[in-house]
Amino acid sequence: MNFLRRGSIHLFRLKGIDLYLHWSWFLLAIVAVVYREGSFSSIGWNMLDYAALFAIVTMHEYGHALACRQVGGTPDQIVLWPLGGVAYVNPPQRPGATLWSIAAGPLVNVALAPILLGLWYAGTLLGWATLAPDVFDFIKNVNEINLVLLLFNMLPIFPLDGGQILRSLLWFAVGRARSLQWAVWIGFVGAAGLILVAILARSAWIALISAFILMNCWTGLRHAQILARIAKLPRHVGYACPSCHSAPPVGRFWVCGLCHQPFDIFATQAICPNCSARFSTTRCLDCGVLRPVSEWLAEAPALART
Repeated sequence: MNFLRRGSIHLFRLKGIDLYLHWSWFLLAIVAVVYREGSFSSIGWNMLDYAALFAIVTMHEYGHALACRQVGGTPDQIVLWPLGGVAYVNPPQRPGATLWSIAAGPLVNVALAPILLGLWYAGTLLGWATLAPDVFDFIKNVNEINLVLLLFNMLPIFPLDGGQILRSLLWFAVGRARSLQWAVWIGFVGAAGLILVAILARSAWIALISAFILMNCWTGLRHAQILARIAKLPRHVGYACPSCHSAPPVGRFWVCGLCHQPFDIFATQAICPNCSARFSTTRCLDCGVLRPVSEWLAEAPALART
């Protein structure tokens, strides 16, 4: 998903989280506004209707990011693009923390639902359909947007929220690597079903979403295979990741930033054996978090003295 970061415009920073807008959003906005011309009495309402879509998506993604921070993770940024939004978050690699970080997004839509439905019901009672048809139609559309986003995101198809929630629940039972493998294969089946729907409905939009899901499932499968291999490796005794508490694997899996040679940072007391460079931080191969090497020390006082 790095292509989203490269082609994005920074909008603002809220709660320490940067919000970006991908340039392709403007193309879709033009198409959507023109395509729906006639839905309201003026094009301004069409623009407001489209803006409401991404306002809801933004709140949804902030739900992910703030929940990630709540469980001790690192929320990086949010990027809005034509297929919705992407929250770049790194929760602690525990099933409960991951589950909450993912579930918080749809819960935002759940919280919005009674408010929006209440406005629509009030408008019905007050006769807004006749007195202020644009306002009434706008509220109705926002309701539909929120409900459709909620229902679609809860489909158990990886990498949609429903698929990632399923993966987190499986994690409790079958472990990190296998849960991702199972969720990814379910995602492949779901993507195949969406492709069939796209063909039958002749929908380019559903086809794009299917391609996005397939791309992420393929990436997820490769990641699951790496996790499975890492899980089988022997581990260093006396060290533990400060974030996920897993012991580092034995082997030359770290690369020196100076001579670019692989080495085992825990076997050499954080010193590259090729160029003698000393490292104060290292990245966990299990959770990906970068922390000071000294914090990994559990029962090895020799490393603490370096």
